[in-house]
Amino acid sequence: MYDYILVGGGLQNALIALLLLARRPGTTIALLEREERLGGNHTWSFHDSDVPEACRATIEPLIEHRWPGYRVEFNNRQRELELSYATISSPQLHAHVTAVLAAAPGCLLRTGVAVGEVTEHKVTLEDGSELTAQAVIDARGPLLSHKARPGCGFLKFLGLDVQLAEPVGESLRRPILMDAAVPQRDGFRFFYVLPFRPDCLLIEDNYYSDNRDFDAPALRNEVLAYAERRGWKVASVLREESGILPLPFRAAPPPPPTGPLLAGYRGGWFHPATSYSFPVVLRLAEHVASVPPAQLLGPGFAALLHEHRQQAAFCHRLNWLLFRGSPVAGRWRIMSGFYTHSEETLRRFYSMSLNAQDRSRILRTGAQVFVSSWLRGA
Repeated sequence: MYDYILVGGGLQNALIALLLLARRPGTTIALLEREERLGGNHTWSFHDSDVPEACRATIEPLIEHRWPGYRVEFNNRQRELELSYATISSPQLHAHVTAVLAAAPGCLLRTGVAVGEVTEHKVTLEDGSELTAQAVIDARGPLLSHKARPGCGFLKFLGLDVQLAEPVGESLRRPILMDAAVPQRDGFRFFYVLPFRPDCLLIEDNYYSDNRDFDAPALRNEVLAYAERRGWKVASVLREESGILPLPFRAAPPPPPTGPLLAGYRGGWFHPATSYSFPVVLRLAEHVASVPPAQLLGPGFAALLHEHRQQAAFCHRLNWLLFRGSPVAGRWRIMSGFYTHSEETLRRFYSMSLNAQDRSRILRTGAQVFVSSWLRGA
């Protein structure tokens, strides 16, 4: 019997495994993933302030790139923000977690394995074999497909890691978190740019859309055309990533009172208004690493879940106001107005740790832009 079985090898269970082994050496873990590699095909970004001091030594080996800040661009404003920003890639996640588990006595990592039934203390694989544990954590992904989920908008994106023919120099020292000074269509549209090196960028075309329609070839062309307009000469495409993520208007049902613990997207542990997941899943991973398996769903978890669902409820309201309460052509103005808030409010928004004053300010600013957008008709 293991102490923990972690079902699904994405960011959530990777962080749980790393924190458990860092804080409680000797913990036995079985990590199961259906694909051949952990982490899928993703780039996770977050603010450095999202990582508590007690977690820094554990998280630091995952980080590949870090910048002292970033900027946003709209037709009516530009702004530089001094908020330290970092990224983790799927290959780095796979390599580090694999090495840590391999060095931990009594731990098991199985990739390319199909899981059948998952219960509080047991996981049955599709080949009929069984694994048991004091606690099972299921983080395999959303229970509802994007198509089936009622009451939501969608964040759609396609990004290319590109090798440039020549470096961009000082003109792009920091990420562009949001370039919305581009033709607007299919909802609110913006480009996201990470300068991994002066000659290597991640460029993403993003849409806050009412539908999940996705034309990958057209979006690839849009990314390359954007690079050309910015004067970045693409020599080759190194990698592609894409996604269609739900931005819900209301909460999913609360999790069952008994195990398995539903984590990551499956348990609703993500940011409903941005789909950023890192600070949220790190909080849950910290909880798991701070209590024995028998107390996993105890009072500490109940308090954490209550706070998360309160924060999420405000984000659900913002999603409804954006997707249902404002004219489509005016959505960029709402997002532009959002970036007039203080850096601390913005930081707390992305980390889902807003206070009452933050929420009041965001709604007040949003209401002013809503009225202006309706009067303009755009």
